[in-house]
Amino acid sequence: MRCLRILMLSLIVTGLVFSLAFAAGNAGKGKAMFNDPKAFGGQKACSSCHPEGKGLEKAGAKKEWITPAGKTKTLEDAVNLCIVNANKGKALNVKSEQMADVVAYIKSLAKKMEKKAAPGY
Repeated sequence: MRCLRILMLSLIVTGLVFSLAFAAGNAGKGKAMFNDPKAFGGQKACSSCHPEGKGLEKAGAKKEWITPAGKTKTLEDAVNLCIVNANKGKALNVKSEQMADVVAYIKSLAKKMEKKAAPGY
């Protein structure tokens, strides 16, 4: 019985490690798209308006987003509003890998800001 518990715990830990590594990969791809003016077929990069993600640090935790183009109920819809209206690009499928990558990057900005706010020793 003890061996079974250890095996199950090992599987859970391994799964968590791989899922965190996968999410970090998504954030890296999302950051690249965020900084690429040609990523969405538009005229400028997301970072043109949000250098280093400025202004989006809390976007991953919100339940409603207010953009210059209107209100949305999902982060994906807010991303598409910016792509279409500010970037003059083509909206992404909200279930696409590209959208997942951009959203992962935006959500990672909160962690980046936490590290900057942490007191130094």
